[in-house]
Amino acid sequence: MGVDQPLGDSFITASLDGLVNWARKSSIWPMTFGLACCAIEMMATGASHNDLDRFGIIFRASPRQADCIIIAGTVTKKMLPIIKTVYEQMPEPKWVVAMGACACSGGVFDTYSVVQGIDEALPVDVYIPGCPPRPEALLYGLIKLQDKIMKDKNSFGSTIGLGQRLESAA
Repeated sequence: MGVDQPLGDSFITASLDGLVNWARKSSIWPMTFGLACCAIEMMATGASHNDLDRFGIIFRASPRQADCIIIAGTVTKKMLPIIKTVYEQMPEPKWVVAMGACACSGGVFDTYSVVQGIDEALPVDVYIPGCPPRPEALLYGLIKLQDKIMKDKNSFGSTIGLGQRLESAA
């Protein structure tokens, strides 16, 4: 005798971090913030051919509804304070994607008015190089962001005020 199935067939066990991270990675809502030609490729990624909706990625027009900001294009020093304000209005946790050579490193514009990489002002999570990067590159970058979100530790605890969120080293 004995117990063959102590929990039965209808139980699934998971950690709270795993469950919260799964929900967050499955519902990324990026802010539509196109600054230059990369924005056209970002729009093409959201169109029917690539269909970001199947990954739970839905573009939002308000920073208060978004948890990810895609900086797509050339960032000028005149635009930087606006980008910082929009980033500060986003709720925690929030992620930053630098799309295109201009957002990653200033691109070919090594001038006084162009920021040489958005990482000078914001903590970038994923870099997507290219001039402009194809929609498949943005899709791949967003999948890498989902992988990064799944590796977070204490994501729920930090949300309710218990400790800090720990990001993986890899």
